[in-house]
Amino acid sequence: MKYMFIVQGEGRGHLTQAISMYEMLTGNGDEITEVLVGMNTSSSLPSFFTEKIHCPVFIFGSSYFLFSAKKQKSLLFKSIVFNLWKLPSYIKSIRFIKQRIKTNQPDKILNFYEILTGLTYAFSPPKIPCICIGHQYLFLHPDFVFPKKNRLQLAGLLLFTRMTCFRASVLLALSFHEMRNMNKIHVVPPLVRKDVLRQTPSKGDYILGYMVDAVFSKQAIDWHHQHKDIYLHFFWNNKDYPDEWQIDESLTFHQLNDITFLNYMTGCKAYASTGGFESICEALYLHKPVMMIPAHIEQECNAFDAVNVGAGILSDKFNISGLLDFLPLYQPNKEFVSWVNKAQSMFIDESR
Repeated sequence: MKYMFIVQGEGRGHLTQAISMYEMLTGNGDEITEVLVGMNTSSSLPSFFTEKIHCPVFIFGSSYFLFSAKKQKSLLFKSIVFNLWKLPSYIKSIRFIKQRIKTNQPDKILNFYEILTGLTYAFSPPKIPCICIGHQYLFLHPDFVFPKKNRLQLAGLLLFTRMTCFRASVLLALSFHEMRNMNKIHVVPPLVRKDVLRQTPSKGDYILGYMVDAVFSKQAIDWHHQHKDIYLHFFWNNKDYPDEWQIDESLTFHQLNDITFLNYMTGCKAYASTGGFESICEALYLHKPVMMIPAHIEQECNAFDAVNVGAGILSDKFNISGLLDFLPLYQPNKEFVSWVNKAQSMFIDESR
């Protein structure tokens, strides 16, 4: 079969999910005609993605979160207003998506939580079936348990999620654990990359970190100044800095690089993250304790679910002391590993 991918490019989660799906489908003899990535056009697409995806890749302007450097949190309502202001450019992107679909004529579209794909199908629906993939579709499942958070923010998250999947034929909801299928919502394992599955984890002497936005770096640096005996390696996507920015011998910031990140994940003793689903899954699979510092409501839901399956702990900032205290209490989740190992056959069946 011929597939076309459309991927939401904020952070690394949906990009690595697309890589995993690309590996599964091409390994099964299927063809991916091209990949469209929606993102803030002032950001750069991480090189690990184009190195792994061996077909044409195009970037188009799409919605994204604004972050507060002072509060070091996402600004939900300002983000909504900002993205409404940019609506004319997004209409241009919708036309671009429609034109690329018409040119490629794939058998199916795989949409990795890109809202402009949903709006394309809402206002000018192509005849080609669309399958939506993402852990966020689990939020639409009646059995999903939400944290006790602001109801208005949760409503906004659910509205956004529904907008990404207008007229989708199936919603593949990536989950930390098995759940029943409900109507269009089919619960599947996380899309963990082959490179992760091949790793043999070890326990090094450093903490690994990832932040979805550079505004969180101040928290990590402030903690580091009080604990210079703890080795820290943090990854970010900040093109104003070199590939490796070493503040001193025990704190280094790295530009987002797939191979380098995985090497550090395999050898770390614990992981601190802003709550992105994909890297939490990688840490769970490699038996690494996690501290989650959610940057917005979606990540708060991810982190709450992850705590319930024993992934780690929650925090409101990059205070690594809490993660160090949790290390003796951590117990690996072996059921999660078995669940992930079912992914290959399940995704091939569901994408047909």
